[in-house]
Amino acid sequence: MPRSSKISASNPRGALADRTNIPPPNASPSIKSWLAPPPKRAQCKRPLDTVDGGDRKRVKLSPDEYYSSDGSDAYESDSEPEIQYAGSCHRRSIIPWNSAAQRPPATSFRRPFLSTLPILQSFVSSNKSDVFRCHSVDDGSFLTPPYACAYSHSARSGGTPLLAVATEQGTVNILNTSKRNEWDPEPVHTTLRPHDNGIFDVKWNASDTLLATASGDRSTHVSDLETCRTIQSLRGHEGTVKCVSWDPSHPDLLSTGGRDGLICIWDLRVGENRPGQDNALLPVLNISAAHEDNASMPKSITGLLFSDANPYHLISSGSSDGILRCWDIRLSKRTKSSKAKKPAFVLSSPLDPTLAQGSTRPRGIISFVDGTGPTTGLLFALSADSRIHTYGRDSLAALGNSWSHPNLQTNFYVKLAASPCGRWLASGGAGVSGSSFMFDVSNATRAAAAQTGVELKGHSGDAGGRGLGAKYAVDVLGRRHGSRVEA
Repeated sequence: MPRSSKISASNPRGALADRTNIPPPNASPSIKSWLAPPPKRAQCKRPLDTVDGGDRKRVKLSPDEYYSSDGSDAYESDSEPEIQYAGSCHRRSIIPWNSAAQRPPATSFRRPFLSTLPILQSFVSSNKSDVFRCHSVDDGSFLTPPYACAYSHSARSGGTPLLAVATEQGTVNILNTSKRNEWDPEPVHTTLRPHDNGIFDVKWNASDTLLATASGDRSTHVSDLETCRTIQSLRGHEGTVKCVSWDPSHPDLLSTGGRDGLICIWDLRVGENRPGQDNALLPVLNISAAHEDNASMPKSITGLLFSDANPYHLISSGSSDGILRCWDIRLSKRTKSSKAKKPAFVLSSPLDPTLAQGSTRPRGIISFVDGTGPTTGLLFALSADSRIHTYGRDSLAALGNSWSHPNLQTNFYVKLAASPCGRWLASGGAGVSGSSFMFDVSNATRAAAAQTGVELKGHSGDAGGRGLGAKYAVDVLGRRHGSRVEA
């Protein structure tokens, strides 16, 4: 029998020793020099003195303990346990360490990510196969300007990239933005018309079966994508509904915010018991003047987001300043002698970051999103000062990090979106240039100074809406001139 066959029969790994990088069974792998050796513990040779002047024997300590002859640790570190000696006892006692209170935030131990700005700079816009036009449903015009867009949850997790695009005419186009050849026609899309007025926000529910649309007709409609029909009409605002957000922990709950300064909480399960005018559903909870402090004029609600840390907490932003507020949407129990109390905000941003750039007056928040992956626990808010500010989700405190671009301008229609990987932000832009902007925020917890993003040019008018889906697809809406979506 050949030698190789004998080795294979006794030990299959030995037969592969000459052809792979697997070491032989009896070989001891060597440690490469690029691996840093463990630090050596300092050896103290000075004798220990006792009370009577004689020498004292050293006491053996466990390998996990650090030894020092003069009562101090051999290694100085802020994260070492505090050591205390009790009387003349030779052994030291360790004071219990409250790791939750003393340990620095977990984000400070994260390894910095390499900058992906070169990747963002390689993005190409205005490819023929990446352009989708929003066709008008009226006879008087051919195209209609889009106002808002959102990718489905399945698209953000790597599934079919379905994009919902809301327009000025109150229609919603469901587009498949998969890559196609330049000579292929635009794919067939589904069109809904839940409103007769412009739609300023559109959101998918967690199962991608329902769409919630916030409109200028002061209502929010919930549409079933299987039947392409409106199943619920939500009416409770006295002004344009600016934003809508589904509760990820309770699939039947959603919230809306309007230009009347009102936040409404809706429960789709009580539609038959609480009908309003025209069989519209009434809100189960109202938070009036959510971002007003003794002001006569209402201040718009510009963003809503349910907190991942607490299923009953709702975070909101307003148009008057850069302060975020967190609300507990649970109602207190009603007694016979009193009514149920309406919720008050349980947390608010201590400082306004829009005043930190030398501004003499506060600037409002236009749109904000939460981070994922390396940016979990952070909130990113696009403000009227054309900067993106960073907040801590659990404290709502501004972290001092901001992103901007010299050509970035904002208005009522501009939105902000985060990529599924949590490393990038996409923002629309106002002005005649029609540009959109991309930002690398993977090192948001370590950055200390303002950072500049990457500009993507493609539109001839305002780039208002935005969307980030899987496979790094960026969708920006041309609101004024193009009436098209670019992926």
